[in-house]
Amino acid sequence: MSEISNSDYLIEITNVEKIYKMGNGTFKAIENVNLKISKGEYVAIIGPSGAGKSTLMNIIGCLDNASAGEYFLDGEDTKCNDNKLAEIRNKKIGFIFQNYNLISKLSILDNVTLPLLYLGYTNKIAREKAKAQLEKVGLGTHIKHNPTELSGGQMQRVAIARALVTKPQMILADEPTGALDSKSGDEVLKILEDLNNEGNTIVIITHDRDIASHAKRIITVRDGHITSDELNYNEVTA
Repeated sequence: MSEISNSDYLIEITNVEKIYKMGNGTFKAIENVNLKISKGEYVAIIGPSGAGKSTLMNIIGCLDNASAGEYFLDGEDTKCNDNKLAEIRNKKIGFIFQNYNLISKLSILDNVTLPLLYLGYTNKIAREKAKAQLEKVGLGTHIKHNPTELSGGQMQRVAIARALVTKPQMILADEPTGALDSKSGDEVLKILEDLNNEGNTIVIITHDRDIASHAKRIITVRDGHITSDELNYNEVTA
């Protein structure tokens, strides 16, 4: 298998499937998935619980390897050992999770600094970059606060800053408004929209069609298969 794809796509998934062992048998969570996403797209992957969208998210996010098929991320083959997969993940993907995944004992500045330290930045430069990113999401005056001192909406903005600080190829958001009230959720969706307008690639995983409607392309997953892949013309022409 080649290590580099000549494609211009950011995400290129071909005939991917994921099989889990279940007792003495197996369960195929996704099957024959083919998907291409270009740089700068804003895509929502939607489906009910058990549809396979979380499995697909884990593969797209390089959190897991497919059982079969190929996945190239920014031209790089992701079929590799765990250490190499973690390296690809840390360099190319910024994650936003429903429950924020912040370290409660650290300040929000330290939370946003951590990904840069993992990439080898000095502490001084990492903190400068983290502070600038927190200022961009409106939390420049809160850098000494711990996550527990913030509202849900503020914590999600910290998570967005953390996702962006390494300048990743893609922002992967798993139910990013699921733990928020409607006002805070709308604010987070507006930030994601603005980031996409600046050229960032955004992929949202959600079960909520209202959330998916903010994306410019909606991919539906059901029973382990992609059942539809459509442009959201309301957003494309907005």
